[in-house]
Amino acid sequence: MFDFREIVSVTLILFSVIDILGSIPIVINLRKKVGHIQSGKATIVAGVLMVLFLILGKSILQLFGIGVEDFAIAGALIIFALGAEMILGIEIFKPDPAAGATSTSIVPIAFPLIAGAGTLTTILTLKAEFSQANIAVGIILNLIIIFVVLKSTNWLERKLGQTGLDVLRRIFGIILLSIAIKIFKSNVFPGS
Repeated sequence: MFDFREIVSVTLILFSVIDILGSIPIVINLRKKVGHIQSGKATIVAGVLMVLFLILGKSILQLFGIGVEDFAIAGALIIFALGAEMILGIEIFKPDPAAGATSTSIVPIAFPLIAGAGTLTTILTLKAEFSQANIAVGIILNLIIIFVVLKSTNWLERKLGQTGLDVLRRIFGIILLSIAIKIFKSNVFPGS
């Protein structure tokens, strides 16, 4: 049932797709806007989304008449907006003072940064190659890593300083734009 090699493969694939380390500047930027990010809540919501997608992914999308490609394009647009915000220094995702950290912890951190279209589509793809139990273990291992990284953002911010964060934010903004374009292109123009 459990295969160590499969678990390691799934964990590494999901880790690279989720790219929580690359999301650190975004998380720090959002935390500055709202004051606090609820790491536990963001991790739990992202985990629930990933497990739901593992079990019911295609059925959920079919229920709404949405294809995997449509879902990926929508996620790509959100990721593009986040990247543009980071590079241009503009504010697209305006914090709602009434909602506070709870809302920001869920959107855009839990979805689409952690459990975005890329992650959820990858989970659907992994089901064709790996057992569901091994994918679930890989998801849990990634959630532990995500929680630790989200909890460490204050420390990372102090170590990097404002200049380091500004440079990182712009670099990862370009990377997010590239990821968004790649997801968009591969789902609008498959095979290109």
